[in-house]
Amino acid sequence: MDVSFGTIWEAVARSLPEAVAISEPGRDYTYVEFDDRAARLATALVRAGVGPGDKVACYLYNGAPYLETVFAAFKIGAVPVNANYRYTGEELSSVLEDADAAAVVFSGELAANVAHAARTVSTLRLLVRVGARAEGAAGPEAIELNDLLAATDPRPAEPRPSSDQLFMYTGGTTGRPKGVIWRQGDLLHSIAVAIFHPLGVPALPETLGEAVEIAVSARAGGRAPATMPVVPLMHGTGLFNSMGALLVGGRVITARQGGFDARHIWETVAEQRANTIIVAGNAVAQPLVKELIAAEQAGRPHDLGPLRSVLSSGTAFSDRLKRALHERTDVTIIDAIASSEGGPFAFAITSSVDDLPGRFLPVPATKVIASDDTEVVPGSGQAGMLGYSGPMPLGYYKDTTKTAATFRVIDGVRYAIPGDLVEVEADGAIRFLGRGSGVINTGGEKVFPQEVENALLTHPAVTDAIVVGAPDDTWGERVSAVIATSDDTLTEKDLRAWVRRSLAGYKVPRAIVIMSALRRTPTGKLEVSWAKSVVAEQTLG
Repeated sequence: MDVSFGTIWEAVARSLPEAVAISEPGRDYTYVEFDDRAARLATALVRAGVGPGDKVACYLYNGAPYLETVFAAFKIGAVPVNANYRYTGEELSSVLEDADAAAVVFSGELAANVAHAARTVSTLRLLVRVGARAEGAAGPEAIELNDLLAATDPRPAEPRPSSDQLFMYTGGTTGRPKGVIWRQGDLLHSIAVAIFHPLGVPALPETLGEAVEIAVSARAGGRAPATMPVVPLMHGTGLFNSMGALLVGGRVITARQGGFDARHIWETVAEQRANTIIVAGNAVAQPLVKELIAAEQAGRPHDLGPLRSVLSSGTAFSDRLKRALHERTDVTIIDAIASSEGGPFAFAITSSVDDLPGRFLPVPATKVIASDDTEVVPGSGQAGMLGYSGPMPLGYYKDTTKTAATFRVIDGVRYAIPGDLVEVEADGAIRFLGRGSGVINTGGEKVFPQEVENALLTHPAVTDAIVVGAPDDTWGERVSAVIATSDDTLTEKDLRAWVRRSLAGYKVPRAIVIMSALRRTPTGKLEVSWAKSVVAEQTLG
């Protein structure tokens, strides 16, 4: 089936015009509305000089405009690019410049951060604002999305091939985000099992007509997913699963903006009859479970009746929280080890408390590769890197060196090996050890230590710094730092405020140990294991 996601969505919209595609607080969008709004934005992009292969950045909170922007890009063969809404102005500019972004669609509340890019990113041709700017906030000249759509005719549908692309920027291991290049056909094959198998479809449809028939049948039979991404759509887990729901006539449900509100999320699940929610391990599940318990104690338990599955990927999800969910409703929890670069590598699937503790079982395309490129023997106690030989990206945008290091050919087979370190137990289950590169995964967000160290070292009183990840029940890992200074008045609060000036909030160290000097090896390298023990001692103390 040599077609893009957008071509399938267009065909589904023609067959299910009045079915609701997207539900956000106070507003439903039918498939025909979804298609029409995306077609009008596509016209505006073309008029601004955006065409096939050009990059369209989504600097947006969750909501219909995010998916409309992706759809509009698909319609003209442009490449959607995710931009983390937590980025500061300079961080955003860095990503847009790296992507050679031709357009950016951004939430009005983030307008002030876009001003820097508007001045410095020379490739930008169109800026579209969603909603009003925050009161009193500055921002670049940009047309508001609804005004733009009202003044623009829809672009006629034009079939696009599966070779069209999508970029997924990830923290990676090089200190700055890297754009992972997915061909849409490869991405479609990658998510096919998760999207089509629950509908009883064993394989990816072979024709566009067959795909539409599946969507129409699923919607008519009440089997189409009603998916709520609690995680941001800027993350692959949220976006890819939402895109998949729209392939099969499903509905994407979003919560209101303005910060994480666990009570509102559960109320939305009940009101919108969401049967699937997408979380990011403990970081999202912990407050959700806490709210369930609080609601029960207050005599106002939440209605979990519609919920059938919870999906999580890329970060720790504890059995304690899984147990709490299983005890309260009949739900299947699908916990995946995956990355923007490929996978999923393995799943831990539990359908009741009897399935706990959850254990990760690799998919057939996964191999655990030792340092000598041989396969790790189950039960040997040897650590290895996860490798995936299924559908995968082409590589990283503008980084051939990193592409060659991550996407490797071993014995004639190409593998995605992003750096996840594991051991293989005797029965083939895998035990995740972490990212061998040292990247910190905090609640699904990737933080490269060097970037935070550089920010700390710009403080005039800091003479040395090392940043490490420390275990955290909620976030998987927390960003922690040990710094050296001779200034007795310097405080943790001062340093956090300093880092926050240049980096996103999730990169700011949650724990900082202040010392007079740091320990280094004879070759001059900072001792990571020592730094971790120092952080652990402070936490335990």
